[in-house]
Amino acid sequence: MSDWLTVTEGQAPVIATAIHDGHELRPDVAALVALSDSDRLREEDPFTATWTMVVGTRVVPSRSRFEVDLNRPRDKAVYLTPEDSWGLQVWRTAPHEDLVAASLEQYDYFYAKMRQVLTRLQERYGRFVVLDLHSYNHRRAGPDAPPDDPEENPEVNVGTASMDRERWGSLVDRFMADLREFDFLGRRLDVRENVKFMGGNLPQWVHENFPTSGCCLAIEFKKFFMNEWTGEPIMEELEAISQALETTLLGLVDSLTEVDKT
Repeated sequence: MSDWLTVTEGQAPVIATAIHDGHELRPDVAALVALSDSDRLREEDPFTATWTMVVGTRVVPSRSRFEVDLNRPRDKAVYLTPEDSWGLQVWRTAPHEDLVAASLEQYDYFYAKMRQVLTRLQERYGRFVVLDLHSYNHRRAGPDAPPDDPEENPEVNVGTASMDRERWGSLVDRFMADLREFDFLGRRLDVRENVKFMGGNLPQWVHENFPTSGCCLAIEFKKFFMNEWTGEPIMEELEAISQALETTLLGLVDSLTEVDKT
């Protein structure tokens, strides 16, 4: 089962995930999926795995969210109706129970591996940060239509709804300030908190299972760094995002040392 999940462990209290980067499907799932590759790719988060490379500890699945969505509660992790998946008809025919069960086994495996990795980080460092990296669409009206309102769609949305903001607030503020300060190809990024997304199941799970030691930042980059309709990246901007994330690491580690201090 582990062939679809890459786990790399490094030497710092920061871990990065890219749980929607994957595009692969098991053969039995692929045989039933009605969506084209391009339709699936549009709702996945391509290239986010490249950003995890800024840290030593990384957890990256290769399977598509259309097989199992690791950022949803377990009972919603397999999309069964169009209401579960942006109105898209995912299946040619309804998936049978064995297929769904196999996908949920992957869900359970992922969270078991996350528990192992985060427990080791907790034992080694006391506290840790999870960078839960995602991207999101902002041209849903079509490739030639105007982009969605930038006032409601920040370039970087940091979701923090499930965390203890009193405990982790200074870390969040430092992270967002460092991203804003980065010289992003001659300009500053629009970084805001809980505007478009509040954070999904993974940060909720981290904060419930590691309430005093784990801080999970749900980081959504608007797909300004790519063409969300063709899937083509803008390499200069893709690399600049990696550089921007890298500049936040020192501040994250420093902020961890300040937690619990009065």
